[in-house]
This record gives sequence, structure tokens and C-alpha cells, in this order.
Amino acid sequence: MHPLDQARRRLNTALMQRVAGPDPVGARRRIHATPGPRWFAPDSPIGVVHGDTSMYVGGIRALLLQALHPLAMAGVAQHSRYREDVWGRLARTATYIATTTYATVEHAEEAIAIVQAVHARIRGVAPDGRAYRADDPHLLTWVHIAEIDSFLTSHRLFGARRLSPAEQDTYVQQAGTVAARLGAADVPTTVAELEDALERYRPELAATAEAREVAQFLLHRPPVPAAVRPGYALLARGAVVSLPAWAREPLGLPHPARRLSLLAGRAGTAGVRWISGARLEGDPFPTTDQSRRSLR
Repeated sequence: MHPLDQARRRLNTALMQRVAGPDPVGARRRIHATPGPRWFAPDSPIGVVHGDTSMYVGGIRALLLQALHPLAMAGVAQHSRYREDVWGRLARTATYIATTTYATVEHAEEAIAIVQAVHARIRGVAPDGRAYRADDPHLLTWVHIAEIDSFLTSHRLFGARRLSPAEQDTYVQQAGTVAARLGAADVPTTVAELEDALERYRPELAATAEAREVAQFLLHRPPVPAAVRPGYALLARGAVVSLPAWAREPLGLPHPARRLSLLAGRAGTAGVRWISGARLEGDPFPTTDQSRRSLR
């Protein structure tokens, strides 16, 4: 094997172990090779969006946007170890998204039930004195719309395959069916409804000290090895430029040069896409577009 191919394979294996846990090959096979009915076809809009490397940009953007809701942010700050367990949290989130997008109905429903059980135990009081609980349908909807707006926006800017307006509406509708099963309420089913939902939540949003700390952590103290920080910085720059000004300014984020930042995001996404095309170590089968989607 050519040394460049070997290096690419090692990089992809290391990346997938971070994103999908210690056994990415086993996780991919469980998601794709288990026989049974699925909610969505792998080439449907939700499969296309969630299978694209633009999800790396979308994930950073989603965390920044979600942090602007004081109650959602309080739950994260008080009940998670996101600073110490960044990769574990990422692997759990990525596996949940992959499972509910590509796996059998049985496994998808099992994944939702696990998250619901965790949410049922998370409740508390925010620094402003308001009580919250993680299974509150209103908060679940905020987390959902912040995610799908981020995933869809990042895909529009950095995705490999463009979706038509009708396909974008289908994506919102498909993602919404999963959110509704989890417990979210008044879930948008079109891009227009998604935009309206974001506007309705804006009066509730504020940049708390915890939210600004998350932004600093994600953008300036990322938990990645020094060797890959330049690549991460390209993805993060793409995430920041894709945020609307009303989300950037409360978090103290700069107003980036749009053209250069978009180029940075495209370069970072292209680099991850190239790495992700390699076969995983220990996997006898070549990586395909469909199998890559299982672990995004």
C-alpha cells in the first residue's frame, strides 16, 4: 500500500474512533447490515444531509446556536461533563443521529427510548432562577430546530450534493418525525416553518456566561491534538460565518470576512471528505458513500 494511502487510512480510523467510539467498524455494520425496515431510504434527503462531511461544520454551529437558550445551556452546564468528556459526548450524539437516520426501526426506537430515559432524570434551576427539565417539549424543539437549521445551512454551503428546495423541505419534515418521537412539540415540517420557528424563539435567547464559555471552548480551546488544530480551525471558521449576526454578536464572535471564511469552511470540509473516503483499518470492505453516512 502506498504510504499516502496508509496515512489516509490511519487518519480515517482515528477520526471514526473519535466520532463513533472505539469500534467504528462494528457500529457501521450494526447500523447498515442489520436486516429490517428503516424509517428512511439512505438516498433520501435526511440520508444525504446526515451523510455529508458538512455535518462536522454543522455540529459546531449547532452547539453554538443551542447555547443561546439559557435553560438549554443550564442543563448542559449542570448535568454534563462536556469539557472532560467531549469525545464521548460526540460519539453518543453522532451514533444517535446515525441510528435514527439509517438503522432499523427497532434500533432507532431503542435509541430514542435511551435518550428519553436520560432526559427524564435531568432537571434543575438555571442561574436566573427558572426551573428547567430536559424532557420539556419546548426545549426539545429548540434543540431540534437549532440542529436541523445548522445541518441544513452547512450542507447548503459546504455539502457535496445540492438539495432542491423541495428536497430541503423533505429534509425538515423527515428530521421532524424523529424529533416528534423524542417528545418535541410544534415541530416544523418545511424550511419556511423552520425559519418561523427560529424567529419565535429569538426573544427567549441570551448569551449567558456559560454560553460564552462554550463558544470560547469550541473555538479557541478545542479538545483536538495540536496536529489537527489547523484543520479544525477551518471547520470552525465555516461554522461561525454560517451563523446569522443575531447569534454571533451575543456570543462575542467576530464578524468574519465572508468570502475567506467560506473558502476556509470548504477547504476544511474537503479535507475531511478526502480522509473519510479511505477504508477503515480492520474493515475488509471498501468505504462507500452509504457506509460513510452511518457514522456522521
